[in-house]
Amino acid sequence: LIEQAGYYFLSRPRRFGKSLLLDTLHQLFEAKEPLFRGLFIHDKWDWSRPRPVIRLGFGSGVMNGRELLDQNIHEQLNEQAVRLGVPLVNQTIGGRFAELIRRTHELYGERVAVLIDEYDKPILDNITNAPVATELREGLKNLYSVLKDADPHLCFCLLTGVSKFSKVSLFSGLNNLRDITLSRQYSAICGYTEQDVDTVFAPELAGLNREQIKTWYNGYNWGGEAVYNPFDVLLLLQEREFRAYWFESATPTFLVKMLAERGFFTPQLDRLESPLNLLGRFDVDDISTEALLFQTGYLTIRRKE
Repeated sequence: LIEQAGYYFLSRPRRFGKSLLLDTLHQLFEAKEPLFRGLFIHDKWDWSRPRPVIRLGFGSGVMNGRELLDQNIHEQLNEQAVRLGVPLVNQTIGGRFAELIRRTHELYGERVAVLIDEYDKPILDNITNAPVATELREGLKNLYSVLKDADPHLCFCLLTGVSKFSKVSLFSGLNNLRDITLSRQYSAICGYTEQDVDTVFAPELAGLNREQIKTWYNGYNWGGEAVYNPFDVLLLLQEREFRAYWFESATPTFLVKMLAERGFFTPQLDRLESPLNLLGRFDVDDISTEALLFQTGYLTIRRKE
């Protein structure tokens, strides 16, 4: 992923390891070699060449208006500027973000990696209130649109989130953004594979029925290898009891509300057929039920025809 460089987008349900993926990339780019001793990538990385990272995220807190969102973005830009030792002069969000990227490149002599976590959470938190959700979408578009013209200063860019908003609505102008959500090559980039469970977690499996582990938790598929939900597996190994840990950990209230409003008949879910374009159709005023259930983790791909 890194060697190909470019701009990437990855959608996965909550508690699937998206933030950990970004943390891993962050530490790699900053060449924190001790963290990777004994791991696969250790002898494949140039530890003598650290590169600066700008890390933004919207996972914490609820922003129910444009003013709160803009304030949050300013605070994050300030924090990143202080961490990187870069003074900011501009006043607008777009101007400050562009300035942060450009000056960081100039200061470190290396192009910058930009990592953005939970890029869509402010919108999802308000998705049942269309005017507010639209307002927040425009605020985020204002931030993300900067990435297009910052290309000479960037070596890598990855945005992650739960939902996959249409490029037109949120990434206007960022036409070089590659969506790897349904890419077979990256289907197992988050979550545990069969091999992970059998090797990495082998010491923890004693006393647990291996086939039962597979039956309960190996259900997710994005067009390639099926993976286990990490949240479920780790809690199973800790509690030693089979339960629907991920499901019990909090179903989004907006999802329940929208399914109730649409009168969706959930017993039919295991026989659902959907055109591919429906899985990607997601916007404040145009959310298909299939896309909503798939992107939030309640549906997976059984097969493609």
